[in-house]
Amino acid sequence: MTYKIKFGTDGWRGVIAEDYTFDNVRRATQGFASYLLGQGYAGRWVVVGYDKRFQSENFAAAAAEVLAGNGLNVYLTDGATPTPVIAFAVVNKRACGAVNITASHNPPTDNGFKVRDPNGGAIDPEGLKKIEALIPDSVEDVKRVSLPEAVKDGKVVYFDAAEAYITHLQKLVDLQRIKDAGFKVVVDPMWGNGAGWFTKLLGGGKTQIIEIHNERNPIFPEMKRPEPIRPNIDAGLRATIEHKADVLLVTDGDADRCGIGDENGEFINQLRVYALLALYLLEVRGERGDIVKTLSTTTMLNKLGKLYNVPVHETGVGFKYVAPKMIETNALIGGEESGGYAFRGNVPERDGILAGLYFLDFMVRTGKKPTGLLNMLFEKVGEHFYDRIDTPFNGDRQTREQMILNAKPETLGGLKVTELVTVDGFQFKLEDGGWLLIRFSGTEPIMRVYCETTHKDKVQAILEDGLKVAGIR
Repeated sequence: MTYKIKFGTDGWRGVIAEDYTFDNVRRATQGFASYLLGQGYAGRWVVVGYDKRFQSENFAAAAAEVLAGNGLNVYLTDGATPTPVIAFAVVNKRACGAVNITASHNPPTDNGFKVRDPNGGAIDPEGLKKIEALIPDSVEDVKRVSLPEAVKDGKVVYFDAAEAYITHLQKLVDLQRIKDAGFKVVVDPMWGNGAGWFTKLLGGGKTQIIEIHNERNPIFPEMKRPEPIRPNIDAGLRATIEHKADVLLVTDGDADRCGIGDENGEFINQLRVYALLALYLLEVRGERGDIVKTLSTTTMLNKLGKLYNVPVHETGVGFKYVAPKMIETNALIGGEESGGYAFRGNVPERDGILAGLYFLDFMVRTGKKPTGLLNMLFEKVGEHFYDRIDTPFNGDRQTREQMILNAKPETLGGLKVTELVTVDGFQFKLEDGGWLLIRFSGTEPIMRVYCETTHKDKVQAILEDGLKVAGIR
């Protein structure tokens, strides 16, 4: 039986050598090539990049061969390249899209296949469905030319995407001001594509950059997966204390997500980071514009929207929803619970490097360390608390979804349920303005249960009740 390639919240991911094979990568690329040709892009250029996972450079070469075989031209990165840099290259090179070989924050067993549009952003759900439908059942139906032949004919051109991206960053943030600040910054690129980037951007001044986990190691030692949340960042938090650093910056495997640790070696969860970045743009930089958030991220953004009189739009989970909404509204900032944030003036793609630079600039401009920035935020919107449980589940997904729908809980963690929203999963709104969300992963066979509340002592009780609603407890 032919393996069915399905695109989740952000592309297709699979287990290397089991379903993520060279033949299946070629099939997926053929589907994307056929989609691009159908959009009228024959003869146009496509950017192809990759991360530092096992065989990524060779999977990228296979994708380049198929694109060239379909009459498209390819800019192929000359090394592992951060996802935001690949996205910017699409715009800079006036390409019609991109293929990015990465499984982002997934476990080391996996690899992935992301596609991007001419804006460098995620392709919307309808476009992904069209690509899926165009993927051939057999590799025999894939058109390809050998890489050496394509390079010789000028159909595939190797390039370094870094220089143009760095020039672009210098227009968005004053790097010299951060270099002169005298910070001590620990950076954990999680063995991935962010390695060397903050040193390259901020080295040579009074600010000291200390990198850990900055070599290629596809088994990702000292962490379960290169995802910038605990316990994966615990080594980074310990290094922050050890070096008496001012802040910890963490980028995930492909450097499109950003995690933050404070000067005390405490993790600042990704909902708080999103609210801090929005506050920085609105208050410190004085900018105005719409905010786009997925339903799994913080209501602090809604409060900031009211304070600064800017619209806040809520979408389903994934940048395939966030990116189109950002383009539609010319949004100031867009983001999601996983630690991915995108910014106006940049491409509509998560950028862990720019997010980290903005956070450092926030510290420079206010003279505050991370805990001081949090206090500044809480003075405006109050303190919010968040947690998430990921759990595997047994049985049929549709049956379990019906079980959740039928539960109709009156309270969760002792707080009254005021509304059920089913835009993407099952979100139970709570009387304090908080929420519980039960949602099935689009890329892995797990269920996620998340909550946010203004009651610190109720977080675990809300999550436990959520697991009961989902039939896990």
